[in-house]
Amino acid sequence: MEVEDHNRREREALYGPMREEGVFTWDWMYGEEYALYDIHLIPPSFREEIAMATERLGQIFTKVVPVLQRAEDSLLLELGVPKQALQAVRIVVSQTVPTVIGRFDFAQTTEGLKMLECNSDTPTGIVEAFYVNGRACRHFQREDPNEGMERQLRSAFSKVVDAYRAQGYDTDSVWFSSLDWHEEDKGTTLYLLNQSGLSARFAALEHLRVWQDRLYVKENEELLPVDVLYRLHALEKLAVEQDEDGYPTGEHVLSLIARKKLAIINPPSAFLIQTKALQALIWNLHEANEFFTEEEHAIIEAYMLPTYFENRFAGREDYVTKPIFGREGGGVMLFASDGTLQEKDQEEFYWEQPMIYQKRVELPQITVQTVKGAYAGRLLWGSFWIGTEASAIVARVGGPITNNLSYYLPVGIDK
Repeated sequence: MEVEDHNRREREALYGPMREEGVFTWDWMYGEEYALYDIHLIPPSFREEIAMATERLGQIFTKVVPVLQRAEDSLLLELGVPKQALQAVRIVVSQTVPTVIGRFDFAQTTEGLKMLECNSDTPTGIVEAFYVNGRACRHFQREDPNEGMERQLRSAFSKVVDAYRAQGYDTDSVWFSSLDWHEEDKGTTLYLLNQSGLSARFAALEHLRVWQDRLYVKENEELLPVDVLYRLHALEKLAVEQDEDGYPTGEHVLSLIARKKLAIINPPSAFLIQTKALQALIWNLHEANEFFTEEEHAIIEAYMLPTYFENRFAGREDYVTKPIFGREGGGVMLFASDGTLQEKDQEEFYWEQPMIYQKRVELPQITVQTVKGAYAGRLLWGSFWIGTEASAIVARVGGPITNNLSYYLPVGIDK
C-alpha cells in the first residue's frame, strides 16, 4: 500500500497541475487510471519512420477519395455510407485535403509498421499527443517527439475555413460542439477550439437545433446561427438521430451539408476514409494491380494489411474481424486460422455492423508502471495526420484489443 501511495504522489506531481488548469482532466476514467506516470523512449529513426508511413498512407487515401465522391450510390452503400449521407459525402471542400484532423493507428511488427485503421472523422487522443506529452517530457527531462506541432492544428483549421469561404460559404459564425457530459470529448473539443485560432464558441450537441432549414444553437431563448460546425460526433451516428418527436434531425443536418448550407469540420470527405471497408477496396485494387502507380503499390504493400469483404484467411492464417465503423476497438474479434475465437471486444453497439476481415498481427508486448505496479500490455501507436502532414504521435497500452480503457503512455526521444 505504501508503494501505491508513493506512486500516486509522484503521478499527481505530473497530472495534478494539468487537471487544475482544466485542459486535461481525464487522467482517471471511470474510476480507473488512464494516463500513466511513465515514459516510453523511442529512437529518432522510429520517429522518422512513423511520420513517413503517415504521409505516404495519406497520399493513398487522398487519391482514392475524389473517385469515391463521383462513384455510384451502390458502391458508397457497399462501403457502409448511410443512405442519409450519400449526398453530403460528395461535397468537395478540397481535392488535396480530405480530412483536417485524422489519426492512423499502427502496429509495430517484425515486418515494420502496419496500419490497422485510419480514424479520419472524429479521432481523439489529441490533447494527450499535442499537450500532455510535452508536459510529461519536460517532467521526465526528455525530448518531446511532438514539439511545436500544435501549430499544425491552427494552420489546418485556418485553411479549411478559407477553402469553405472561397466556395461561397458563410463562415462568420463558427461553433465547436460535442456532448456536454462527456469529459474527454468536451475537453478535446475545447482544446481544439483554443488551438484553432478561429473566433469561435462552444455549444453542447444537445443545444443544436434545426429550424427553418438552418442549423442554430439554442442559448436561453435565443437561436444563434451556425455557419461552420466542428463536431466531435460521428457522422454515422448523426445519420440516424431523431429528436424527441421522432423528427429525423440528423438527416436534415446532412441535407444542409449536402446543399452547402452548413460547413462541417472534419469535412464530409473524411467520412469516406473512416469506413474500414475502404481498406478492403484499396487492398483489392492493389492485388489486381490497378489504379495505383508502382510507387503507390509499394506503399500499400509496405504499410497496409490484407483486408477483404469476405473471409479468405480461414485455414491459412490468423485473422481479425472489424465492424466497418467500429471505434476504440469496438466489436473487434481475433480468430485463429482454424476459426477459433480467441478474443472479443464486448462493445455491443458495433456488433450489428458489416464486418471486414483483416490479416492479424500481434501488437508488441511492453511493461509499464501503473499506480498499482508493473503492467504487461500491448503497445499501439497513433500518428496524427493534420491537413496533409504527419504530426504528433500517441501511444496506448492495453490488451490484445486496444479499447477506450487502454492506458495512455507518454513518449520521449531516446538520445
